[in-house]
Formats: sequence, structure tokens, C-alpha cells
Amino acid sequence: MISKTAEYALRAVACMGSQPDQPVSANALAELTKVPRRYLTRVLQDLCAAGMVQSRPGPGGGYALAKPIGKLTILDVINTVAPIERIKKCPLGLKTHTKLCPLHAELDRAYAATEKAFKGVTIKDLVNSASPIVPLCETAS
Repeated sequence: MISKTAEYALRAVACMGSQPDQPVSANALAELTKVPRRYLTRVLQDLCAAGMVQSRPGPGGGYALAKPIGKLTILDVINTVAPIERIKKCPLGLKTHTKLCPLHAELDRAYAATEKAFKGVTIKDLVNSASPIVPLCETAS
């Protein structure tokens, strides 16, 4: 349901959110999240352009979240890089379909429910989960 780009952005944001007080280099993020470095760089550029992530150059630099993890939702991340496309008109372009047909109306309801679920989960919820597994991020040994 979500794109590979959105998945990669979520991995990176969750990883940065698990260590919010220190920037993480692109190389470390790529290794920890198992995202190809070149692809990750493009995703990070999109997140920086949207003001969600900050880039800090130089020694000790890297990438860090620009917003508190308690205010950043899964939906915010997805909408920044690859929004869920809602169905607003007939995808087939049928002129007689002045409203969505039952099929497309049902699909759009599912998309709406997904958006609502994603909007209700913050990055803080993910990284502070009671689960012993760190979400979307390999733990450093």
C-alpha cells in the first residue's frame, strides 16, 4: 500500500528518532536501516527539503529530525515523500460516473482508514514501544 520510498523514509525517520540527540551519518543510516545509500540520500534530501530533517555538515554531522518525535506521525513521513493517493474521481475517466462507483468508493474508504491509522501513530510511539525489537532499524552492537 505504501511505496518503497515511503518505507525507506519511515525506516530512516524511526532510526533517527531512536537517537534524537545525535546526528546520524548517511552511511550509518544506510547500514542500520538496510536502505541502499544512493536511494537513501535522495529520500533524505526530500525530508530535508520538507523541513522534517536537518542536515549538519562536517565532523560529528549527519542527519537529525527537525521536529519532535511526539509530533511527527507515520502519515507525516509518508505524505512528505510519497502520499497515499486518494480516489476523488473515476479513475477510468467515465463521464457518467459523477460520483465514485461502489468499487472505487470502497477502495477510497480503505485509503481513508489507512490514513487515519497512520495519522494516529507518532514516531515516538514507535521508538518507545514496549516491544524489545527496535522498529525499522538494526540495533548497533
